[in-house]
Amino acid sequence: MLNNVLVCPVCGEELLLADRSLRCANRHTFDMARQGYAGLLTGGMRAGSADTAEMVRSRAAFLGAGHYAPLARAVAGAVAECCPPDGTLLDAGAGTGYYLATALEAVPGARGLALDVSKFALRQAARAHPRVSAATWDVWRPLPVRSGSVDVVLNVFAPRNGPEFHRVLRPGGALVVLTPTPGHLAELRGAAGLLTVDEAKEERLRRSLGDRFRPESEQRVEFRATLGAEDVANLVLMGPSAHHVDPDELRRRTERLTVPFPVTVSCRITVFRAA
Repeated sequence: MLNNVLVCPVCGEELLLADRSLRCANRHTFDMARQGYAGLLTGGMRAGSADTAEMVRSRAAFLGAGHYAPLARAVAGAVAECCPPDGTLLDAGAGTGYYLATALEAVPGARGLALDVSKFALRQAARAHPRVSAATWDVWRPLPVRSGSVDVVLNVFAPRNGPEFHRVLRPGGALVVLTPTPGHLAELRGAAGLLTVDEAKEERLRRSLGDRFRPESEQRVEFRATLGAEDVANLVLMGPSAHHVDPDELRRRTERLTVPFPVTVSCRITVFRAA
């Protein structure tokens, strides 16, 4: 565990690992799950729309097949350009840890912390890479992370808490954000009932970060992926659409598609510097 980074979510004191638990000086205790992640969400905090076990299984299968590997490599390249060799990466809304693990491979001396509200996702993230620590947390809340202790915050298809990202970053630290463009998976939207990408998403991103960050660089990553029937089903079931459409209905829609099915993967990687 990153003992010099994590702090108690109740009182803000340093957390230390002892006997399979994290404890602070005020005796607040948080258990380590046998899968390797810390359960920091307290009883009064709700998991909200966390990824379900089925969503995580679908995501692990889809990402494991390599369809988003070019995205992961591009994100890793952006991280490597702004992370010190022995730096600390925080993946806020890490999911299964797929992108964080790829980024750590690009910065061999760095360590990573995966935060996500889904315990099912963190079971994967905790084992995604030897240099990953993982803990349950809702990134909309004040982060259980020491101020000025992180070199890079990674945010991939996840909620953005601009004030907290700025607080935990060291002066001049970087925020690397991956967002879909309006053309992302366009072929599947009508056919499978995927949620649309808001045309104003990029504008909202910059507005949400306020004057705490300045944009440093931006790149668009776009390619075609050819998917089989199982790939299509996993892609649909792994994302937010799974919260809005019955899984059986989603499967019926995807089964009507002609496979192999080509889709456009189109995303934007933006690097911001803490002001």
